[in-house]
Amino acid sequence: MTNPSASAGPAEHLVVVGNGMAGIRTVEDVLRRAPGRFRITVIGAEPHAAYNRVMLSPVLAGEKRFADIISHGREWYAANGVQLRTGTPVTGVDRDAKTLCLGDSETLDYDRLVLATGSHAVVLPVPGRDLPGVIAFRDAADVDAMLAAARPGARAVVIGGGLLGLEAANGLLQRGMAVTVLHLMPHLMERQLDAEAASLLRAELEGRGIAVLTSAVTEDIFGAGRAEGVRLADGRVLAADLVVMAVGVRPNADLARAAGLDVGRGVIVDDHMQTSDPSILAVGECVEHAGACYGLVAPLYDMAAVLADTLAGTKRAYLPAATATRLKVTGIDLFSAGDFAPGADREEVVLRDPARGVYRRLVLRDDRLVGAVLYGDTMDGNFFFDLIASGADISRQRDDLIFGPLLCAAA
Repeated sequence: MTNPSASAGPAEHLVVVGNGMAGIRTVEDVLRRAPGRFRITVIGAEPHAAYNRVMLSPVLAGEKRFADIISHGREWYAANGVQLRTGTPVTGVDRDAKTLCLGDSETLDYDRLVLATGSHAVVLPVPGRDLPGVIAFRDAADVDAMLAAARPGARAVVIGGGLLGLEAANGLLQRGMAVTVLHLMPHLMERQLDAEAASLLRAELEGRGIAVLTSAVTEDIFGAGRAEGVRLADGRVLAADLVVMAVGVRPNADLARAAGLDVGRGVIVDDHMQTSDPSILAVGECVEHAGACYGLVAPLYDMAAVLADTLAGTKRAYLPAATATRLKVTGIDLFSAGDFAPGADREEVVLRDPARGVYRRLVLRDDRLVGAVLYGDTMDGNFFFDLIASGADISRQRDDLIFGPLLCAAA
């Protein structure tokens, strides 16, 4: 894949602010769809070339090195004629002059601008949140900070029992720490799991040595000079040498907001990833499309493809698709996709095998599969996901669906 010089006239300068997974996927798609049309500059706030943020959890757990998750080394940028600037904060956008402010004094011109500024980790507004030893779990620097604090026998409290929180807890456990997970809701991963699957997950985590407290409200974090513990609203106190906040993310729309673009929860875009400024587009976790914001990789990659089509002059609409979730904890098989909330217009098909630790729940509506939760055996996850995404009629497979594609095909 190359980016040859344009055959006629100077190439437009395309600047991508953000070197994360959405930003770099956008660059790849632009190079494929419009080779030679743009002179591309990528600006990243982190000091690294692009890496797979999804794989930070295995790095924390010691299953991978950071070098293993670099997705695009600096040689890739050079080979494709892309200028990469890392460790460079973008402090402002002058839309009239079409320039970016870099740091205190430098400016950079653009013809088209893509905002791929990602998201911020949510920090609970509790006393003690700014103490040393309180860390979010968002990027490579956060993993480095956790690894520096982790030592055998030390105590970690992870606030948040969602995907990131549980992956952080597992990673710290692998590093020899005593780990407690605090979760506000009655069961873990309530956005992805029903109560029964969550109870199986909790039992597995507790069996590994992770303490889990649900319906736990954090009152404050205390310590003399650094974090020493967490106090709950019910009066319980947990000692901690490290506190990890993994309670969610919010779109990083700060740059767009300061530039006067239309912003809601995120940077508001239309179906073509276009912002309220015709020269500026946006992609990834910073985006708000049709009132929704997205954090999983699949929809971000779909956005990148639509944005690249827009830049190439072949417009098509972004259509949100079904997404699936898997927990990246070695030895725990968990899959969730679609909508599994109960409703009067829905029916459920459930398979339980307590001896094997297997649980499957399918949610049907109007002879369509709309949701699936699998625990213990996720081999058929892709099969169920494809049925959810396609909206295929499953009426002929209804009686055998829970057992997966082989029995359905035989039937």
